[in-house]
Amino acid sequence: MQQRSSVTELAERLRRELDRYSPGGKLPSSRVLVERYRVSPVTVSRALSHLAAEGLVVTRPGAGAFRAPARGTTAPAGDTSWQEVALSADGAADLVPRTVDASGVTISLAAPPPGVIEFNGGYLHPSLQPERAMAAALSRAGRRPGAWGRPPLEGLPELREWFARDIGGPGGTVTAAEVLITAGGQSALTTALRALAPPGAPVLVESPTYPGMLAIARSSGLRPVPVPVDAEGVRPELLADAFRATGARVFVCQPLFQNPTGAVLAPDRRARVLRTAREAGAFVVEDDFVRRLAHEDAGTLPPPLVAADPDGVVVHVGSLTKATSPSFRVSALVARGPVLERLRAIQVVDTFFVPRPLQEAALELVGSPAWPRHLRALATELKSRRDAMTTALRSRLPELAPPHVPSGGYHLWPRLPDGADEAALTAAALRAGVALTPGRPYFSAEPPAAHVRLSFAAVGGTAEIAEGVRRLRAACAEVLP
Repeated sequence: MQQRSSVTELAERLRRELDRYSPGGKLPSSRVLVERYRVSPVTVSRALSHLAAEGLVVTRPGAGAFRAPARGTTAPAGDTSWQEVALSADGAADLVPRTVDASGVTISLAAPPPGVIEFNGGYLHPSLQPERAMAAALSRAGRRPGAWGRPPLEGLPELREWFARDIGGPGGTVTAAEVLITAGGQSALTTALRALAPPGAPVLVESPTYPGMLAIARSSGLRPVPVPVDAEGVRPELLADAFRATGARVFVCQPLFQNPTGAVLAPDRRARVLRTAREAGAFVVEDDFVRRLAHEDAGTLPPPLVAADPDGVVVHVGSLTKATSPSFRVSALVARGPVLERLRAIQVVDTFFVPRPLQEAALELVGSPAWPRHLRALATELKSRRDAMTTALRSRLPELAPPHVPSGGYHLWPRLPDGADEAALTAAALRAGVALTPGRPYFSAEPPAAHVRLSFAAVGGTAEIAEGVRRLRAACAEVLP
């Protein structure tokens, strides 16, 4: 059994037994708990820490653990209705109302109820995460001299150099001076949009696209304008039309394994996209979020757009998070020219800097032999899971068989039959024990058809994928036309 499960189970057992002790009463010693529940001392310590964090237990060094004093009565609820006026009053003059709708993001972040298969996850299942390598890296990083000191505002020079080599390739087209270390891809996208577009401005986005980016744009008072994507990525002729029609100065795209379609920007379109943006006097924000989640059969990947952009059109976002853990939030912004200083200034104002221990741990991880081994194993496992989901859909749910099977990323994007109701299917699937991601939040305007996104990386393995498709089939039989 994984230690994480052991800790959770022991904490739950102790939580149920707390009523045996009066407030202030002493719990059995750690040694007794180890023998009684046949777990390790570390598991006992972590379980007690969980209960202490909940306010149920008080731990005293050298004395043991005690049931916490009884909590006082709940304070009477106040009247917060005045906030509805206060939060809206200043927005009357906004060209684009600032709305903060996190629903498209939280659906991939929230843990599903127990027993529900997670086809809606946005991160790797714990069995796919390099937990041992990350723990070892964090341990080594914590012992480095100065590891807990203040880092340079732009990031550790060695980490910036690593990202420069990783992004720019052997040709050295990206330098460390052009790299800014940030706290995860979402933070980097937020910094980029704030730097490049003033409130009220239009911003061109792929359609469909990542809901978290749409949420960033709208919460910043920007107006997302959709540009359709097909099997070869964004359509350059429509991108040019959108620049002319809107006067936009920013285009956000995911050229590699686009979310949610999985499309890769075709070779003949790459230069056209950059040329179109340059002629419009606009920036291209390149969200290179899953480059490290290429599948075993992906072949040679195209380089990032920023590697072939000497004129500073591209602001590149690259992250380690998707290939490691949701909590390993280390990423990089790459930019050339005056915009780099604006990006740096906004990040400093917002967050000061990325914590040094996390940067040191990132350096330890990517410099260890475990890192390339992890990426190779991940590529093999992702292909296996992708094939398992694709095969299961084609054999048991052909109406949801995806038209495009990507060679990277962690999800499929099936179109629902005409007349299907996404919301009804999502609800029916949850009742059947499988969580889906509806397609509507991926569109900034009216969608051309109903879709769902099915993740194969957040589940426990191919057997769970097969069971999830079986449950999904029952839900489809209930609600699809």
